[in-house]
Amino acid sequence: MPSPKMSAEERKALVKAMQAKQRADERRKAWLIYGTGGAVITSIIAATAFVVVGEVQKQETVKAEAARPIEGAQEFPDQSRNHVSGSVSYPRNPPTGGDHAPVWTNCGTYTAPVEPTRAVHSLEHGAVWLSYRPDLPQDQVAELTSLAGSQDYLLLSPVTEQTSPVTATAWGKQLSVDSSSDERIATFIKKYRQGPDAPEPGAVCTGGVDG
Repeated sequence: MPSPKMSAEERKALVKAMQAKQRADERRKAWLIYGTGGAVITSIIAATAFVVVGEVQKQETVKAEAARPIEGAQEFPDQSRNHVSGSVSYPRNPPTGGDHAPVWTNCGTYTAPVEPTRAVHSLEHGAVWLSYRPDLPQDQVAELTSLAGSQDYLLLSPVTEQTSPVTATAWGKQLSVDSSSDERIATFIKKYRQGPDAPEPGAVCTGGVDG
């Protein structure tokens, strides 16, 4: 506080100095608050950008790989696709196409085997069928379930008497692998889900039958 013995000019100068100090303190405090906040925001933006860029690069890698032939994938052209009632004897298990039921299996995840003739109809609509042996370890089943649940036009189910642990099937295409972690599965899905080789790509994979 100004001393009562100070002159008016001295008191005025002292008050002015105190006000200047107060403004400087407020600016310093504001800088600390906004500077720290800005640093935090910058860190969050940088971390988010890192994750986004990493995911984009991953997708671009899968896309580039899908443009090339997939090692181990087999092709089965010129398959019939008549609507029939009753069972069909397919040359492969799971089937890659052929005559099938008039109604399709709804895309999604199933814990029990589905009707093959309806699943083939789903393939005709451009779906990819991920299938696995019933004795596949649960952690691998969980990995496939996570993959199937994140995309449409995917069908996941066990297939009795399937020879390979995991199989990815599209209309006229098939890839058999030993593990759910095989990177070719994602490449196969990218390449053939709603692909041009499906007879009816874009036709619905809902509104049919569960199983």
